[in-house]
Amino acid sequence: MNKDISDLKKDLKKIADPQKAKFLSGYFKTGEGEYGEGDVFLGITVPLSRQLARRYKDLNFSEITELLQSKFHEERLIALLILVHNFSLKDAKNKKEIYEFYLKNTSHINNWDLVDLSSHEIVGGYLLDKNAKILMKLAKSKNIWERRIAVISTFEFIRNNRLDESLELAKILLLDDHDLMHKAVGWMLREIGKRDLKTEIGFLDKHYRQMPRTMLRYAIERFPEKLRISYLKGK
Repeated sequence: MNKDISDLKKDLKKIADPQKAKFLSGYFKTGEGEYGEGDVFLGITVPLSRQLARRYKDLNFSEITELLQSKFHEERLIALLILVHNFSLKDAKNKKEIYEFYLKNTSHINNWDLVDLSSHEIVGGYLLDKNAKILMKLAKSKNIWERRIAVISTFEFIRNNRLDESLELAKILLLDDHDLMHKAVGWMLREIGKRDLKTEIGFLDKHYRQMPRTMLRYAIERFPEKLRISYLKGK
């Protein structure tokens, strides 16, 4: 018998952990004025969410939409993990539909873990062999999560030695005012350095003096100690 969204919600209710939910609410900054303001947690771990996503991978787009519009963080996460799972299937014929659905629902992809666990898989995966101008548009959005989607999506590009978009986005977002964007850009620069250190250093030498401290620290985290300190001291 096929499982539907009501079965999923019953499963979630069984494993919800109020104590863990309280911790996660603090960890993901859900207080007034914080980036995750108003988000509500059930207290379910990512591994358990992945298990449920696989179990309920056959939910239709209407049910996935309902999950993605939920006030509960984990329900939105499971919706995204179902999309990631279905997008990754070798015989998936609806990759474009999943990609377009994802971009139409960015208002519900509204915390950094939701972005980081899905955007490079779906947006990056779909655009890997295509023009990626949409990422430049997202990078200029007033919505921080759309800006983060733009950056993290290029992780898939970097893994395939396509570096130009990540570097271009780093320039666009160099002076972004949000710490979560500093971390995202620095992380992608670090990933570039793992594959092409010369290219990362070339970028840093042009821009490191303008970079927010957090972005720089993330970018040079794996550098040899002497080189890392020289950048931090501005030499």
